[in-house]
Amino acid sequence: MLIINGTVHTMEGLTIPGGYVEIRGNKIAGFGPMEECPKQWEGEVFDAQGGHIQPGFVDAHCHLGMFGDAVGVEGDDGNEATDPCTPHLRAVDAINPMDRCFQEAREAGVTTVLTGPGSANPISGQFAAIKTNGRWVDAMVLQAPAAMKLALGENPKLTYHERRETPTTRMATAAVIRENLAKAEEYREKLEDEEEEKPEYDAKLEALLPVLRGELPVHIHAHRADDIVTGIRICKEFHLRYVIVHGTEGHLIPDLLAEEGAGVITGPCLGGRSKPELANQSLETPAILQRHGVKTAICTDHPETPIQYLPLCAAMAVRGGMDPESALACITIRAAELAGVAHRVGSLAPGKDADLTVTSSHPLNWLSRVRLVVMDGKGVVSSL
Repeated sequence: MLIINGTVHTMEGLTIPGGYVEIRGNKIAGFGPMEECPKQWEGEVFDAQGGHIQPGFVDAHCHLGMFGDAVGVEGDDGNEATDPCTPHLRAVDAINPMDRCFQEAREAGVTTVLTGPGSANPISGQFAAIKTNGRWVDAMVLQAPAAMKLALGENPKLTYHERRETPTTRMATAAVIRENLAKAEEYREKLEDEEEEKPEYDAKLEALLPVLRGELPVHIHAHRADDIVTGIRICKEFHLRYVIVHGTEGHLIPDLLAEEGAGVITGPCLGGRSKPELANQSLETPAILQRHGVKTAICTDHPETPIQYLPLCAAMAVRGGMDPESALACITIRAAELAGVAHRVGSLAPGKDADLTVTSSHPLNWLSRVRLVVMDGKGVVSSL
């Protein structure tokens, strides 16, 4: 496929006002200004007609396919709220690719998501990075597991307070995480000690081994500034790779986050302050974090904000002071980097997956329309 006559946002520092993108097979083959466009082309040609061509959008944190749309409890598979420590749970075992929200994601140009368990448990389980097109989740996977979900703050407290079980305080939530990471460390030492009797298989501790080895990052659900700091404290104690998710009060400590080298996936921004820890929610958070040098992405947290509004969430960051190209990066390359899949998606570069979105005007203009969505080199949405 050859896409011509559009403003090309490569998301790698180059924007071409009138350009083309060349796709061969399922990969991006090249791009450039129209004067360099191939003259002879035997495949399909799509005319962007002065619109904008950019990578498919990436939602770095959501629960797509985990909570069925308009289904109720029968489709709610995101929270195993019976045990505060469930690292062995895998998103791929719950994702329903037949959920109609996958189609809505594609139609909005969202081609890759990081989806997984909710935040009821301090250690919730394994997220997966998947494409939004397909009927068999195994064939949609980019990376699984992609992250281990940890949760701090009100959600674990409220979940177990109702049951009068641990954890009902922030102290106990942190203690649950520490205790199980320490158990996993001990389990690893016994496995590696040739003279030690091998421990009995433990699915939970096995799931935490890649985390301790630094192979699998943790994504930490945290809204309040003190919860963010607690998450970082624990990660430093156990030498874990981490990303902060939500970071609602990140704008109160941006310099500290920058000093720690923390990445933050912000959002959702479209919604009310439905609980106390959202009291300081602000549209300015992504812009403030970026100004302080914090790597920042924007998410929907679907179904909290429906996934098709990911570009609108980025547009709201522009309203909050971020420049449009940086906000676009927050749902493309920066999101891909924080999701750990930037080697495949998030920018237009030769050799990357041919996932693109063509819009009638700038993609963050709410009046813009999606004209074409390409995934793995094939058009999955086309609207003339």
